[in-house]
Amino acid sequence: MEYRPLGKTGLKVSLMGFGGIPIQRVSREEAKEIITAAIERGINFFDSARGYTDSENKIGQAVKGKRDKVILATKTMARTYEQMTADIDKSLREFGVDYIDLYQCHNVKSQEDLDKILAPGGAMEALDDAKKAGKIGHLGITGHRAPVVVAGVKTGKFATVQFPFNFIERAAEEELFPLAREMKMGIIVMKPLAGGAFTKPQLALRFLLQQNVSAIIPGVDSLEQVELNVGLATEKIPLSPEELEYLIKEAKEIGERFCRRCEYCKPCPQNLDMPTYFILHGYYERYGLPDWARERYQSLGVKANACEDCGLCETRCPYNLPIREMLKKVHRDLG
Repeated sequence: MEYRPLGKTGLKVSLMGFGGIPIQRVSREEAKEIITAAIERGINFFDSARGYTDSENKIGQAVKGKRDKVILATKTMARTYEQMTADIDKSLREFGVDYIDLYQCHNVKSQEDLDKILAPGGAMEALDDAKKAGKIGHLGITGHRAPVVVAGVKTGKFATVQFPFNFIERAAEEELFPLAREMKMGIIVMKPLAGGAFTKPQLALRFLLQQNVSAIIPGVDSLEQVELNVGLATEKIPLSPEELEYLIKEAKEIGERFCRRCEYCKPCPQNLDMPTYFILHGYYERYGLPDWARERYQSLGVKANACEDCGLCETRCPYNLPIREMLKKVHRDLG
């Protein structure tokens, strides 16, 4: 396993990391077996989130007695001092540790979001206090909208950036990742398999293993995936011309119906949140988390069936997605 510097943090992380979303759907015993195997095979970077139900707890149970062998990262949507302080303490309890290596501001999706985090009494003050108290080591930012995350990176407040990057979603290459490298930040690749959209995921991972990033965190929920991911990261075989052509062809096909979460479709006159619906539908359709996806969808104030078929969103979509048709499918499956 190759280990790379996580920016200027002083930490060295396994190039192939462990995404903590899918272990929500396996038992505690299975999760422990999977995580233990990942550690034994050289994976040391584990990423979770406050919103991933029991993911932190399962990871924490599995790394007991192995804390010195792992780097723990998690994240939260908290934006205020009180919320962030509470979530940091919850994460510490769930993991069963007294220290978390990387704590990230999760899904920063607007300038307003970023402003709340950085404002007096905002989440950043809580993160700074927790760092001073020895509860967390380093601060990170995650998001799906490149311009907003770029603005966050430019503040100099964060040591790492986590962003979607795969053979389909390449927006990070334009400004975000070059800027992060210039600022010597750690780069964590999320959504490396585009939410499970690739028919040959090993090719998508092999593409990423050739990139200048710190860690790739595909979601894992089986021993077979651990073996596959570690094998790919160990061999690091470049794509052949034929394999590259296969990915190019598939990316074009997926791109016709693939939401990249750019949010150009917003605002909606009926206050629909199209990107959120499509993310949740991806969890339903590709991640194998139907109950979780339905629960999250049902908790939303406005559902996809509130669409009045005006078509405004489709005129804004740079990828010409049939958004109205996709919204109907979302509500059929999750409503």
